[in-house]
Amino acid sequence: MTFEPLLVIQLALLGIGTGFLAGLLGIGGGMLMVPFITIILANRGVAPDLAVKMAIATSMATIIFTSISSVQAHHKRGAVRWDIVKRLAPGIVLGSIIGSLGVFALLKGSHLAIFFGLFVSFSATQMFLDKKPKPTRQMPGSAGQFAAGSVIGFLSGLVGAGGGFISVPFMTWCNVAIHNAVATSAALGFPIAVANVVGYVISGQGVQDLPVGSVGYIWLPGLVVIAVASFLTAPLGAKAAHNLPVSKLKRVFASILYVLAAYMLYKGLSSL
Repeated sequence: MTFEPLLVIQLALLGIGTGFLAGLLGIGGGMLMVPFITIILANRGVAPDLAVKMAIATSMATIIFTSISSVQAHHKRGAVRWDIVKRLAPGIVLGSIIGSLGVFALLKGSHLAIFFGLFVSFSATQMFLDKKPKPTRQMPGSAGQFAAGSVIGFLSGLVGAGGGFISVPFMTWCNVAIHNAVATSAALGFPIAVANVVGYVISGQGVQDLPVGSVGYIWLPGLVVIAVASFLTAPLGAKAAHNLPVSKLKRVFASILYVLAAYMLYKGLSSL
């Protein structure tokens, strides 16, 4: 699998779009990346079951770089709630390792595709409804945040997303201001991505028929191009988040997610 010009262009456009959305909405871009990387790999001869797994793992790896880029922009504006990051991160690391090193390796790609489609549909619905929390609700204590972090890390590892699809709704549900929730989610993307990538690399050792340029389940050509492009556009999204009507943008993005979720459900169900 070589760096054909068309392939580079496809991956670069994907990186530009997902990087901007990561900064804008606090998502790592996985919900957008996974379906498209699945298509790209499948069109290049990778078996459907393996293509889904590699798309999830490669998507997660790009979040390491997207997170660094977007969190710098948010931190300059003082929007990151580092107190929440410190409490959620330990559970996130534990949940991520369990998900990526254990469960991910055991599940079939078709099952992961179905789970991805269902979860993205749920996340899109939550994003579309934009429900307001009770004014008295607050973030739970340290134990509660550790438990919440474990769930966020575990589910992120199964779908290849940076956790923003859970952490942003969770924090806003606990009356954290939306801009703080988006910024804090960007910071949480880093421990989620690092822990999961370690699991994907280890669990992917010895897997047959991996394409050239793979390290475990990580597809390095895709990682490099998408990471460079997304690193450049994530700060632009973070800047726009403070100036644009995010609630309206979330509904537009949710509509796109429904289409992508339907595609992944179709791929998963047709492969059973």
